[in-house]
Amino acid sequence: MTIKISTKTAREGADGEVSLAKGEKVAMRMWRHEPPTDDKPSASRPYETVGYVISGRAELVLDGETVTLEPGDSWLVPAGAEHTYKILEELTAIEATAPPAS
Repeated sequence: MTIKISTKTAREGADGEVSLAKGEKVAMRMWRHEPPTDDKPSASRPYETVGYVISGRAELVLDGETVTLEPGDSWLVPAGAEHTYKILEELTAIEATAPPAS
């Protein structure tokens, strides 16, 4: 069975993420027009995350290392890794999580 999710009708989550396609082992979401911020607390999640920047710029701080993310860049946050993001310019990005983030 094919599942199609349109960004026009996709559900928006409590943190502003747009829920896209989701299966039993992986889920995709979009962060659309996220405003600049530098006060996001660090977190550790039980799922692996890969992402891709569509527009804007951000910094990913992972295990004490800071990496700048720009359009066309992708990243990986391993499950259980302590990390945070600092959005430098309004950001639109896609993430996939495995297992699916709840």
